[in-house]
Amino acid sequence: MVRGATATLVIVLLVVFSGCLGGGGLATDPAPTPTESPSTTPTSSPTGETATGDVSVDVVEVVDGDTIKVVMPDGARETVRLLGVDTPEVYGENTPDEFEGVPDTDEGAACLRDAGHDASDFAKDRLSGETVELRFDEKAGERGYYGRLLAYVVVDGAEFNYELLTNGHARFYESSFEERERYERAERDARERGVGLWACATEGSAAGGSDASTDDGFAVTVVADAPGNDNDNLNEEYVTFRNDGDEVLDLSGWTVSDAAGATYTFAEGTELSPGGVLRLHTGSGTDSAEDVYWGRSGAVWNNGGDTITVRDASGGTVLSYTYD
Repeated sequence: MVRGATATLVIVLLVVFSGCLGGGGLATDPAPTPTESPSTTPTSSPTGETATGDVSVDVVEVVDGDTIKVVMPDGARETVRLLGVDTPEVYGENTPDEFEGVPDTDEGAACLRDAGHDASDFAKDRLSGETVELRFDEKAGERGYYGRLLAYVVVDGAEFNYELLTNGHARFYESSFEERERYERAERDARERGVGLWACATEGSAAGGSDASTDDGFAVTVVADAPGNDNDNLNEEYVTFRNDGDEVLDLSGWTVSDAAGATYTFAEGTELSPGGVLRLHTGSGTDSAEDVYWGRSGAVWNNGGDTITVRDASGGTVLSYTYD
């Protein structure tokens, strides 16, 4: 299809429905944070299990949202860079275009600075003076480019790095580590909800969006403008379905179509649990409980405007919405 516009379009539709480490030297550590400068409820593991670490340490300083200083069991003092996440700068300058959807303007930079302070406060509330566990990642290596330890920080049985993402206090940091896919999904969810730093994003992007709602139940978000050429990045063009109701939604046989009539049909047995999220990617991949793939060779959703229609198994229209 013909694609236009450069901003990511997000349309959130609500329809009533019943019922910021192991081994060394890898350049996976972001630009250094001034570590000599002085220096909010936990989320459970996404699997429901208590997170654990490799070594217990005492936090002696929270530098900012993604950097802390600790005392190791042997008394050594180390600086720890939280693996896989990057919070906005509070000492240096922010680069808005590193944060998807945030305008590369003075206003965008100022908003990110405020978000960086929020992330620092969040880290201080959770980690200052605490005994925490560090978990290292063989794939990432124990130390980053600047010699700082790279680690997941576990506090009260929860993975703090992951909390930063789910609360919108950090972006996923592009590097090689075991939790990469899970962290990417967490950032994407936070962007779609527009929480934390993602409130700095421009309206109409994946974080801001526009919404139409009736009550609660079934929510749909369309990310129409994938990074780069849409046709070369089909799986970053996607529709997110969310169940905000109290009952399991059986999507078997439901269809999703655009204004031109391109139609996807959900497989038999596809369900969306209360609070659950399911993404329909335009490209190809292996279906899972959280992601399904249309298998198309070209983009579907027009950046400059389109209509999304969702119908149930009997052909009845669940929602139909036109975005500009």
